[in-house]
Amino acid sequence: MEQDRELARRFTAGDETAFRALYRAHSPALYAFVRRLLGRHAAHADDVFQDVWLRAVRDLGRFQWRSTFRTWLFGIAVNRSREVVRLTARNETSDEPAAEPRVRPAPTAERIDLERALAALSLRYREVLILHDIYQFTHEEIGELLGIDAGTSKSNLSRGRGVMRERLDGRNAEGGS
Repeated sequence: MEQDRELARRFTAGDETAFRALYRAHSPALYAFVRRLLGRHAAHADDVFQDVWLRAVRDLGRFQWRSTFRTWLFGIAVNRSREVVRLTARNETSDEPAAEPRVRPAPTAERIDLERALAALSLRYREVLILHDIYQFTHEEIGELLGIDAGTSKSNLSRGRGVMRERLDGRNAEGGS
């Protein structure tokens, strides 16, 4: 956290190399998070990712460091992703098939099934499951990021895991791997 704070301080003072260091340090995890969070709307990941960085640069001087820089970035990503999902869902008609997310080629069928099951989860379950199980945020941190109680985070995680289990077990029952 101190390294990020120093880089942010240097960047706000005009040091572009400090921004590049922040960008390189956080971009891989941030981009993967955005793609997973958007689920079936993952075609918008590049735009959301870019917008998160633009908003972060714009608001960096007001960031108060009550959380880590990474948590702050992920919070911006959650809010921006929610906007995209809401706007995209509003513009879809029931006659249009849902677009499949562009998933990078995976080495195994199980990984593809897992990514598809995750993409099909409701946003509230997907957010908590990704933040907790993939990025190791605590329920308190998740609650702060999503504006929910820690207990709600725990409940959504449990329900999301249950839905994932049902979907993946259903795949196995249908002759999957």
